[in-house]
Amino acid sequence: LQEVTASSRHYVDRLFDLDPQKVLQGVIDMKNAVIGNNKQKANLIVLGAVPRLLYLLQQETSSTELRTECAVVLGSLAMGTENNVKSLLDCHIIPALLQGLLSPDLKFIEACLRCLRTIFISPVTPEDLLYTDATVISHLMALLSRSRYTQEYICQIFSHCCKGPDHQTILFNHGAVQNIAHLLVSTSYKVRMQALKCFSVLAFENPQVSMTLVNVSVDGELLPQIFVKMLQRDKPIEMQLTSAKCLTSMCRAGAIRTDDPCIVLKTLPCLVRMCSKDRLLEERVEGAETLAYLIETDVELQRMASITDHLIVMLADYFKYPSSVSAITDIKRLDHDLKHAHELRQAAFKLYASLGANDEDIRKKIIETENMMDRIVNGLSESSIKVRLAAVRCLHSLSRSVQQLRTSFQDHAVWKPLMKVLQNAPNEILVVASSTLCNLLLEFSPSKEPILESGAIELLCSLTQSENLALRVNGIWALMNMAFQAEQKIKSDILRGLSTEQLFQLLSDSDVNVLMKTLGLLRNLLSTRPHIDHIMSTHGKQIMQAVTLILEGEHNIEVKEQTLCILANIADGTTAKELIMTNDDILQKIKYYMSHSNAKLQLAAMFCISNLIWNEEEGSQERQDKLRDMGVVDILHKLSQSSDPNLCDKAKTALQQYLA
Repeated sequence: LQEVTASSRHYVDRLFDLDPQKVLQGVIDMKNAVIGNNKQKANLIVLGAVPRLLYLLQQETSSTELRTECAVVLGSLAMGTENNVKSLLDCHIIPALLQGLLSPDLKFIEACLRCLRTIFISPVTPEDLLYTDATVISHLMALLSRSRYTQEYICQIFSHCCKGPDHQTILFNHGAVQNIAHLLVSTSYKVRMQALKCFSVLAFENPQVSMTLVNVSVDGELLPQIFVKMLQRDKPIEMQLTSAKCLTSMCRAGAIRTDDPCIVLKTLPCLVRMCSKDRLLEERVEGAETLAYLIETDVELQRMASITDHLIVMLADYFKYPSSVSAITDIKRLDHDLKHAHELRQAAFKLYASLGANDEDIRKKIIETENMMDRIVNGLSESSIKVRLAAVRCLHSLSRSVQQLRTSFQDHAVWKPLMKVLQNAPNEILVVASSTLCNLLLEFSPSKEPILESGAIELLCSLTQSENLALRVNGIWALMNMAFQAEQKIKSDILRGLSTEQLFQLLSDSDVNVLMKTLGLLRNLLSTRPHIDHIMSTHGKQIMQAVTLILEGEHNIEVKEQTLCILANIADGTTAKELIMTNDDILQKIKYYMSHSNAKLQLAAMFCISNLIWNEEEGSQERQDKLRDMGVVDILHKLSQSSDPNLCDKAKTALQQYLA
């Protein structure tokens, strides 16, 4: 290193010469030495060229020419490796360059912007550095009118530094839409392209921006029409793709209808074209991911995409080879594509998940695509977390099909890798994987048994204790599905796994979804007589406490109805009945709900009464007498006159028990 740096030292030494002309010549020679030479760039950074160049760039006494050449050299150093950019950032290059933008000289401003652009597009530069001083953004907006170079570089800086809603809002409030719109018709392709990229990041998942864009016009033409022109096949691919992304964001934000011809006839077909195997890897990835987002929530668009250009079969190629055969002549390209092949798999899984989100026929087509289930199973154990997440999403989408749960899912024992994924995955994977497990645990799914044997109860009980709401809901939901028409041993295992404390915790959860699913679980546990009696003999006291707690709480009609149905199930037990009959507080509550203003609650309360007074059962006489003394029969008479046919029938049936 010493020898190499010695030969570079004279470049740095000349920056300290007393003669400004020699300093300028030194900077120009340095510029010529570093172009395309990463080794030379690294040497000069090690030798301390950066602080001196920045000093000269900021000196009022330096000539404009010298300052401009310094900015050019710094830009060239930034073009090297990520480490170079880190070294420049450590020397506080960004504030120095932003200060330079206040100069009156356009050539110097352009050189500073070019260098800023190079630094900001590096992954090691924090985007927030652009937003630390509020005046910077408005100054950049003002510079947009100076030249095509300021337009290109500033748009590029904005599109790289706009990450998330906060940045979008800042740029939007500084007039980004109005200032950038007219650049879409610039004579320079680079300016048009960077302006388009700006709109694609500004509008992404942002209704405010999207709604504004729809009504903006440039030279009498509305933006959506300009975007559609940029989608045409004769335009460069990056332009087609980026305008498709703009229209997709606007459509998802509700600014353009999903049945608008510009979506159905232009955007969707353009994105499908991008999935073809003669496109480059990154184009195929971006095309598939954007299309997945476009059709994610609209069944008509899903159907349309599924029959465009044999898309479902075309996506199968995403798993085969990263590059098309014709591109293999370029060995560097092949190497790049092999390293990024996992991105193709991720994109294909995402798009399959969107395609199959609603339509049974599409799911069938996807599953019948060659080796599809094997591919998903392999995807579940890939090292890339993004591929695993996308594979789980795809599996979840397909698991909504009863037909597939009974066939393909069974043939491929999908539950095995799924249970493995659930062992120690990050939350975003856990949420989708546990939703899929809910579907695999439905009554008609043959996977139910083996999943139980592999320790699912313990896993699901632990999910119900998660801080994450979606995981709590899925954990309890899966247990509810598991308990449906299950044998007694399974029900006991669930109750043991959950523990009474946890059950109470879930019943007092602030989220109504968790509460409803927990009540659903209790209702499924308390079905069929022997099970009801068995569970109430071990957990009766706690369950009655829970029921009281909810009937007294501030809950909606659905919650109270579900709770009364649980009581009706308990009333159907042989020995369990006594827990209600000896609890005057609960009996009064049932009586109260018989006269409630809501018919659903009245009906649920009547189920409880019918089950308690049913004649053929032991002790029915005493129960009937006790309830008559409480005034239940009077209420039944009143209800038998009700205008609601359900209530009327139920009341008459109950009264017959008294007459029999």
